[in-house]
Amino acid sequence: MYVSLRLKKLTLVAAAVILCAVVAAGGCALYAVAREGEEEPQAQKDFIKWVDFGPTYEAMDKAMRLDIQSQTEEVKLNWIELLAYQALQNGGNFKSFKASQLDVVADKLRKGVTMEELTESGKKYYDYYLEAYTAVLGEFVGEYEIEVKDEASPTGKRWGKKYGLKVFFPIAKGYGYSHYDDFGNSRSYGFRRKHLGNDILGYIGTPIIAVEGGTVEALGWNQYGGWRIGIRSFDKKRYYYYAHLRKNFPFNKSLEEGSIVKAGDVIGYLGRTGYSTEENVNNITQNHLHFGIQLIFDESQKEGNNEIWIDCYQIVKLLSRNRSAVWKNVETKEYSRVYDIRDPEYPADIQPRTAPPPTTTQPTTAPATQPETEQPATGEKGQKAAGPPQNAQQQPSGTAAGQGP
Repeated sequence: MYVSLRLKKLTLVAAAVILCAVVAAGGCALYAVAREGEEEPQAQKDFIKWVDFGPTYEAMDKAMRLDIQSQTEEVKLNWIELLAYQALQNGGNFKSFKASQLDVVADKLRKGVTMEELTESGKKYYDYYLEAYTAVLGEFVGEYEIEVKDEASPTGKRWGKKYGLKVFFPIAKGYGYSHYDDFGNSRSYGFRRKHLGNDILGYIGTPIIAVEGGTVEALGWNQYGGWRIGIRSFDKKRYYYYAHLRKNFPFNKSLEEGSIVKAGDVIGYLGRTGYSTEENVNNITQNHLHFGIQLIFDESQKEGNNEIWIDCYQIVKLLSRNRSAVWKNVETKEYSRVYDIRDPEYPADIQPRTAPPPTTTQPTTAPATQPETEQPATGEKGQKAAGPPQNAQQQPSGTAAGQGP
C-alpha cells in the first residue's frame, strides 16, 4: 500500500515536471512568436538638430561679392562654401571677421587648390557648416530674370538676365523702417519665452514682401502673432513667418493656404494685431512686422519642441540691398509688385504676371497714410521710422496657425 502510494506520488511529480516543461517550452515558443511579429526598432534618423547661424552681414556681403565676381572668371566661387570654410576656421564665431580672410582662401582656390584639400583635416565640421548654411542661404544667390525699366518698350519694361541676390527685403521699396537685433529677448504674453525673430518697425499699411518664393502653409489668426502668414520655401528647408499684420486688411486677398508666391510679391500689410485669443484685435503696442526664419531638416522639426529658429537680424540687413517696388490698384486698394521675376528654381507652372493696366494703377514707392491713430514706430534708442510723405494715398484701415513672436 505504501509502495503503491509512493509510486503514484512519483508519477504525479514526474507528470507535473513534464507539464511544466511543456508549458515553459510553449511559453518560450509563444514569446518567440511574439518577438518575431514585432517590428524591429528603426535606426535613428541622421539630420541636423540645431543651428546657431553666426555669419555677419559683412561676412555674407564679402562672400557674395566674391561669388558674383567669379562668374566671369575661370574658377567659380561658391559663397556658401566660403562661409562654411571660414566657420571651420573660427568655430562659427564671426565677431572678429575680416574681409581679407576670405580674400586669402579665394586666392588659393583661384590658383587651383580645391576646397576638399583646404578642409581635409576638419571635413566633419566643414560638412556640418556647409549643410547648415546651405539650408539657410541655399536659394539666395543665383541666375534669374527680372523685369527692368525700358521706356522704349510698349509696356515700359523688358526682361533682363542677372546673377546675384534674388531674394527680397520684407518691407516694400520706399517705405521707412527701423530694427535692431532683438532675437532672444524675453516675451511674457501667454508664457515666458524667447523672441524668435526680428521685429521690423514701420507704419500701418506698409506692404509686406515675400522674401523668397514658396508655398503658403499657414494663413490666419494666431493668438501670439495675430494675423500671420507662413511660407515654406520650394526646397522645404526654410519656413518664413510674417506676423502682426494689419487689422481688417492683413493679407493680399488672392492668397490662401496652398497658394504659390514668388520672391518680391506683396503678401500682406504691416500692423499690430495679436496677443489675443479673440481674432482681429490690436493688442501689440508698436506697429511692426515680426519676421522669423525656421530651418527644417526633417518634418519632425516643423512643429513642437524640436523647432530651429535662427537669429535672422544679419540676414535682414543683407536683404535690405534688394527691395521690391510696388504699385497700388485704386479700385481694389491692393498693392502689387512693379517688376516681375523668373527663377529657374521655381516650379515650371509659375508664370509671370502681366503688367497692370494703366487705367487702374497708381505707381508708388511711398507709404500710405495711417488709417488708425497710431504713434510712429520707433527703434533702438528712439530711432524713428521714416514717415509717409505728403502725397501718400489713403488706404482702408487694417482685417487669417504657426509660431508666436
